Amino acid sequence: MPPPRPPAGRPRDHQRAQMMPLPGRGQSPYDERTRPMGHREQDYVPPQPPPRQPPPRQDDDYPPSRPPRGRRRWGFGRILMTLLLVFVVFLAGIWVYLEFSIKRVDALADYEGRPVAAAGTNWLIVGSDSREGLTAADEENLATGDVAAAGGQRTDTIMVAHLPDNSTKPTLLSLPRDSQVKIPGHGTNKINAAFSLGGPKLLAQTVEGATGLHIDHYAEIGFGGFAKIVEAIGGVEMCIDKDMNDTVTGISIKAGCPQTLDGREALGFVRMRHSDATPRSDLDRVANQRKFIGALVSQIASPGTLLNPFDFFPLLSAAPDALTMDSGDHVHNLAGLAIAMRGISSGGVVTTTVPVTSGSAENWDKNKSKQLFDALKNDTEVPDSVIVN
Repeated sequence: MPPPRPPAGRPRDHQRAQMMPLPGRGQSPYDERTRPMGHREQDYVPPQPPPRQPPPRQDDDYPPSRPPRGRRRWGFGRILMTLLLVFVVFLAGIWVYLEFSIKRVDALADYEGRPVAAAGTNWLIVGSDSREGLTAADEENLATGDVAAAGGQRTDTIMVAHLPDNSTKPTLLSLPRDSQVKIPGHGTNKINAAFSLGGPKLLAQTVEGATGLHIDHYAEIGFGGFAKIVEAIGGVEMCIDKDMNDTVTGISIKAGCPQTLDGREALGFVRMRHSDATPRSDLDRVANQRKFIGALVSQIASPGTLLNPFDFFPLLSAAPDALTMDSGDHVHNLAGLAIAMRGISSGGVVTTTVPVTSGSAENWDKNKSKQLFDALKNDTEVPDSVIVN
């Protein structure tokens, strides 16, 4: 039944409505956004919004961004390594160029009775009177003479360079070209006739038989190549003690120290024997040849030549046409010879001629020659008593 209605005439009692929290819930999140009932408006403080986070910077990204390649700076170490690499590639290019450009010949061959290899390394160095590559004007300018009158191609210079395996000094030994020796298959004759009769191979076999030394390497240079090398480095500085006037070739060299010999004068100097300055003929000539080789090698190996492009590149161009090596030789072998021979001018190399019995240099002194050759075979000091300069 419905509740009884109050009597008429009495006012109704109104009860204030209140919001009751629902069971199981705490304060509503909306309570902070609305003004609670029963509070005055001036007392209400709205809640502060949460602080906004700034967007992340690009520098904080992972992985970090790389600097542009164009702006990368090269350190000193990297520049040094690059320069070193360029230098190594340059040297390798020169080595390859020379290795495949220098002329080769089969000069050294095995045969029955050949001397066995002993201590050290032996080079046979030959200066031939080859006119290859020379015009008639070149031959007249260099005063090479008539090759037909000389009886065919011969050698003006025959040397043995001994490079020891120990601390003894290298030795540069001259063999006078008029020395009477046995030439295999041709009896006894002047040693330079072997080159005319059988070329480099017969000459090498003749030298081995006469000296008992095993020849390991062979190098040859002709008239034209010799003059071109001298001209390529701007001449060779020499000290000439007295005037030299060759009555056969007509070449004259004035005394002076130092003075620079050009290609023509240098060739005349190493060949000269008909002059008042060379009274011992061939013995003086071979002594001058060793002296000039020392000056030439020292100048080629000097920084003034190697670092000067106006000398170095002409030398590099002239070397392949000037030199002839054995087919088994390489550029590094030639470099080792050049390094060893640098000491000629400073006394670091023993220079001598085979001991002879007379000024004609035709016959060798057997006892002294044997002592000399034995010292070279065994890498021992060459006795002063057998040194001839």
